[in-house]
Amino acid sequence: MRERSALEVFLIFLKLGVTSFGGPIAHVGFFREELVARRRWVDDAAFTDLVALCQFLPGPASSQLGFSLGLIRAGYRGGLAAWMGFTLPSALLMTAFAFGVGVIRGTVGDGFLHGLMLVAVAIVAQAVWGMARTLCPDPPRVAIGALVAALMLWTSSPLSQIAAILLGAILGLCLSRKRPLVVAGALGSPVSRAAGLGALGVFSVLLVGLPLLRSASSWSGVALFDAFYRSGALVFGGGHVVLPLLRDAVVVPGWVSDSKFLTGYGAAQAIPGPLFSFAAYLGAVAAPASDAVIGAAIGLVAIFLPGILLLIGTLPFWDALRLRSGAQAIMRGINAAVVGLLAAALYSPVWTSAVDNARDASVAVVGFVLLTALRTPPIVVVVAGALSGIVLSQAKI
Repeated sequence: MRERSALEVFLIFLKLGVTSFGGPIAHVGFFREELVARRRWVDDAAFTDLVALCQFLPGPASSQLGFSLGLIRAGYRGGLAAWMGFTLPSALLMTAFAFGVGVIRGTVGDGFLHGLMLVAVAIVAQAVWGMARTLCPDPPRVAIGALVAALMLWTSSPLSQIAAILLGAILGLCLSRKRPLVVAGALGSPVSRAAGLGALGVFSVLLVGLPLLRSASSWSGVALFDAFYRSGALVFGGGHVVLPLLRDAVVVPGWVSDSKFLTGYGAAQAIPGPLFSFAAYLGAVAAPASDAVIGAAIGLVAIFLPGILLLIGTLPFWDALRLRSGAQAIMRGINAAVVGLLAAALYSPVWTSAVDNARDASVAVVGFVLLTALRTPPIVVVVAGALSGIVLSQAKI
């Protein structure tokens, strides 16, 4: 029965949502072990091809991978069940933290929150380091990343991220087109071409129509949905790359302060599941206190929706698209550009908002070394950073 299969998918992904620590790369490993090696839902060739597609598209790669595996297993209900099961634990935890962060007071509480901000510095630095080694392995892509980072540090325009992605695409097409094609096995898509075109149509209508609806509506929920939808639609690389986009979406309009933004981002490192659940925290904090739960739901749905629509829309056409040298060159350029975006965000606002003195810098540096050189689990670094923040706050008394 399809219903029973969807329930099976939900329960399996709920377990993964509770136990999958470590970020998107680790999530892929958890998925492969549980669903390929153990349960044999798909073979290794199909799994690898799905991973390639999810890396190609904007949006949260691990959540898109989970949705596609649920889709193959039990149709559209299975895809929805996979997303809900994987996302629910982290979303509930981040929403609960949004309610708790406002009541933390006093020197100890301030130190705890400041420690989480310092953890965010270490986490983003680790992401920049790892992504630069993978996505900028040659001089042309290093140049693209460096150029984008320099440009982002010179401008504060809300359109700068879009311009950076377009610049990366153009430079990638110009500088990287002659590289050898990367080819994987074919993927039998469970989505028809008509359904794929319909999903792409819905994605486009929302991307264009939401800003118009926002200007015509007085309900703050429309503005919130539009802000998170645009962030989810434009984030290439997933995970930490969403940081500058979300900051522009919620901090620049004044909905969330920089300190609360980075505090929530630091806390998000301590939970399992997708990092995009950070949107639940931001939605709750940005909304009026009486509507915090609704704000969390809006942020969560809006940031994941564009990636899922793009996944459904691309699945029927993926086998042909990925064999085009131009498409691969464009993605190489975009990936290099997002490294530059994240590198610029590491300085501002992450470093400038969290690090006040040499002692703060030492906590951030130690956290970075623990994550990169010693492979310390992120949750351990989060706890250590929070405790360090408390110790530093007491030393200032």
